[in-house]
Amino acid sequence: MNSVSQTTVKKTEGNFNPDKQHTIKSQVKISGTGLHTGVLVDLVMKPANPGYGIQFQRVDLPDQPIIKADCDLVTDTSRGTTLESNGGKVSTVEHVLAALVGMGIDNALLEVNGPEMPIMDGSSQPFIEIIEKAGITEQDATKNWYSIDENINYYDEKKRVEMVALPSTEYSITTLIDFNSPVLGTQHAVLKKINNFKSEIAPCRTFCFLHELEMLLDNNLIKGGDVNNAIVVVDKPVDEIELSRLQKIFKKDKIEVKSEGYLNNLELRFPNEPARHKLLDVVGDLALIGYPIKARIIANRPGHSTNVEFAKMIKQYIKKNRHIKDVPTYDPTQPPVYDQTYIEKKLPHRFPFLLVDKIIELTDTRIIGIKNVTFNEWFFQGHFPGNPVMPGVLQIEALAQCGGILAMNLSTDGEYDTYFLKIDNCKFKQKVVPGDTMILKMELSAPIRRGICEMKGTVYVGNKVCAEGDLVAQIVKK
Repeated sequence: MNSVSQTTVKKTEGNFNPDKQHTIKSQVKISGTGLHTGVLVDLVMKPANPGYGIQFQRVDLPDQPIIKADCDLVTDTSRGTTLESNGGKVSTVEHVLAALVGMGIDNALLEVNGPEMPIMDGSSQPFIEIIEKAGITEQDATKNWYSIDENINYYDEKKRVEMVALPSTEYSITTLIDFNSPVLGTQHAVLKKINNFKSEIAPCRTFCFLHELEMLLDNNLIKGGDVNNAIVVVDKPVDEIELSRLQKIFKKDKIEVKSEGYLNNLELRFPNEPARHKLLDVVGDLALIGYPIKARIIANRPGHSTNVEFAKMIKQYIKKNRHIKDVPTYDPTQPPVYDQTYIEKKLPHRFPFLLVDKIIELTDTRIIGIKNVTFNEWFFQGHFPGNPVMPGVLQIEALAQCGGILAMNLSTDGEYDTYFLKIDNCKFKQKVVPGDTMILKMELSAPIRRGICEMKGTVYVGNKVCAEGDLVAQIVKK
């Protein structure tokens, strides 16, 4: 499943390119017990092609269903995050997802032969270690980051949870927790850069309170629980009978606890390890957005259910606004790359069919042109008189003329004309009316071969898409 041309890299500041997609170099395996099911499972992590994303596969089930890491597929958040699709279910996915995000892995297939991810020590550290063992591979594909351009607010009044995504040039997270506990107190944790995840967040273990543990044990809900895979917070006195009971459950010779502290007098890896683990969970759950984002996330009292709801909110925002991600900006005060005089020399079009006023950007893969639409356009006389609307076919013609300039600019050994061969996937989404300035973007979809030029065209007015389509033309030498 490896792509054709890839480079193996170590994840360091110096040579890890965050604007490229990455997968693991080789297959790697880890085994452990599911915290809630108690089932021993094998997790096999495999490389995947660019654009594959993160997907789980239940190889123990008859049809071996594949389950995408997607917030819309979450069916349970009561004791971790559970995904379900195609007749398969996989639980407690947040820790391994956080490790993948923290290590910059975009594409991977996670095969598991049981219903739950192994809990290991309750942190992301074991998964980080197997990713490093496998190696990280840079792929020949761009990683498309989605920037949050306005505040996205989430509030759950019942749970008193507040979450917000703020515009930022980095992906950073701040979490705050307050369980009204004399042991934990009020804590906060900060991840300024995702590059710091491995050292600052990954080792932090999951935690619960002793009274929660007792309830879970009474209901046989943590069959794989162990004193080594979670921090148990003790915020009330514990008698000898309860300690004896815990000894038997965890099969330990001795269980100790201070009057207020942590079960078995556990030493924390960080003073604020619980808050850091909550941040870890946020990273893992927000991976279910399905798009890499740049935003500053602030989460007050987060939990799996609210993380997932917040992920859904961000996903909907991206789906609604992703068309404006690459909207060209037009500054009329800047000199154009090509003006009207040059365009007239280049294109075999004259009034009334020259539909490009200037070229403001030109590279070897894309071109941006401008068409100012005025009330004096000849076609408004007969197209919706009294309600002037620019014909869609002329919007496509304007795109084609831009594409022709790009194609001819790439052909340096003579004079050429371009001719339409095909238009596919053409859509008209907004009206173009007098006073609008059309921004015409044409991008090569594939290298030009044998004179055939394939392009993706988009017409914008402001940051709104008015028309789009896939255009194919032939370049013919004069």
